[in-house]
Amino acid sequence: MGIKAALPKYELYFYSTVLGLAMVWAASWIFQVSSSNVNRKTFKTSVKPGWYYFGRKMDTADLEWMMWFSTFKAHILFALSGHVLFAKICSMLAPQHRSLVYLVYGLLAVWTSMGWTYVTLILSHCILLYSISLVKIRWLCLVTGLCTLATFKCEPFVSWQIDFVKGDFELRHILFYGGCGFTIMRCMSFALENCGRKEGNYSILELLKYNFYLPFFYFGPIMTFDKFYIQVNRSDMTRKEGEMWTISLQGALHLGVVIMVDVLFHFMYIVTIPTDVKLLRHTSDWALVGLAYFNLVYDWVKAAVMFGVINTVSRLDHLDPPKPPKCITVLYVFAETHFDRGIHEWLCKYVYNYLGGKHTNVLEELVATLCTYGVTIVWLGPSPAVLTWAFFNCFGLNFELWTAKLVSMEPFASLESTMSEATSRRIRAIFNVFNFWSIVLYNILFLNSLDFAKLVAKRLFLKGFPITTVVVMFVTYCLIQVIKETERRQALIYDPDPSKEKAE
Repeated sequence: MGIKAALPKYELYFYSTVLGLAMVWAASWIFQVSSSNVNRKTFKTSVKPGWYYFGRKMDTADLEWMMWFSTFKAHILFALSGHVLFAKICSMLAPQHRSLVYLVYGLLAVWTSMGWTYVTLILSHCILLYSISLVKIRWLCLVTGLCTLATFKCEPFVSWQIDFVKGDFELRHILFYGGCGFTIMRCMSFALENCGRKEGNYSILELLKYNFYLPFFYFGPIMTFDKFYIQVNRSDMTRKEGEMWTISLQGALHLGVVIMVDVLFHFMYIVTIPTDVKLLRHTSDWALVGLAYFNLVYDWVKAAVMFGVINTVSRLDHLDPPKPPKCITVLYVFAETHFDRGIHEWLCKYVYNYLGGKHTNVLEELVATLCTYGVTIVWLGPSPAVLTWAFFNCFGLNFELWTAKLVSMEPFASLESTMSEATSRRIRAIFNVFNFWSIVLYNILFLNSLDFAKLVAKRLFLKGFPITTVVVMFVTYCLIQVIKETERRQALIYDPDPSKEKAE
């Protein structure tokens, strides 16, 4: 049945009410656990003094978030402010040379922060992949790129390359791996696009402009070369009506989200609690399930803010960067599960869609997914958590196709055709509930720990059965129906219902 299947309004109001109450209920349990265990010994290293006047301590367990808004803040704001300033001057005086200005400023910024030996290392990788791209053999470019990427994940290559960065400053390791990893992915995109070019080759200068664009250099997102090349060389510098207002609003929204997360960390220790397995065993089912859900939502918020700030700067440069990642709340299909749209688009274009075709053939889909997650493992590093996460997500993606194939066969196809669209939507939502929690469990395994994921699964499906299981699944069902209604309305905006238009 189509995505435009509608449900009665009173039913949707009921789902929204149940969902809102459940969120408040779960949050109250987490708040209670946080407040009653604030002085716990295992919390001392991560729960530190925060708002003195309110007597609240702050969860500082997420080192990445803390670095972004303490150590990183001054450096990043300074570097990006300089980029915006020089880009604005260039766009006013010589807009046709703006891509060259981005290259010069990016090179100088990387050189200043990491040293000339690091710049030399990056340039060597660019030259290597550029040389391979001249052969115009796709598989050779991909294999060379992946082998180069693997050198940052295994010894002795890692130790040898990291010695190129002198000094022992706090950001050294993070900037090193970020800059090198994204550089290889960008170089592979350039090489693969160059293979697809029928006449001639792109110049190495275009690769350097693409790679050393500072907002994307250390932390992404990845924009494929074909899109970057068109947008950065576009002569039209005019903006749409209200575009600057939208960009300003996005900047203000990111600031508001940062403040909201800061408030959250003072009242709910959602990052620290999952690290204390002993405490988790004595925590209620509702608090445990809520922790699993809120951890994933927080991880999305963190990624959305990081990419959002960078994307705001790139929009000022008249670029259209990849959108922020999809929130875990709206993910109930494995095919839509991705936290980084840039990497997702890269993988889909060069691996998944290239090998999978129309994604209707079971064997082609299996090969495409295996290769896609193989590249992801090389990108993230082949640790046990990454391998387990990749295996389950790969299985989930293929299982969806197998199920879709089965449902399209008799007698299921005839059975569904006899149902109303609303009934079909309700039945599909029931199956989506199990999909949703599979996605949650697989991802908390990757983001938190195997012990936390096992404990949540045990409470949800074994110890908590039947009360916790039924209640949580029903609340999840309500969530999925609310998501489906949002998707339905969005679909009607882009493709209005002809029957409704005729009636009007």
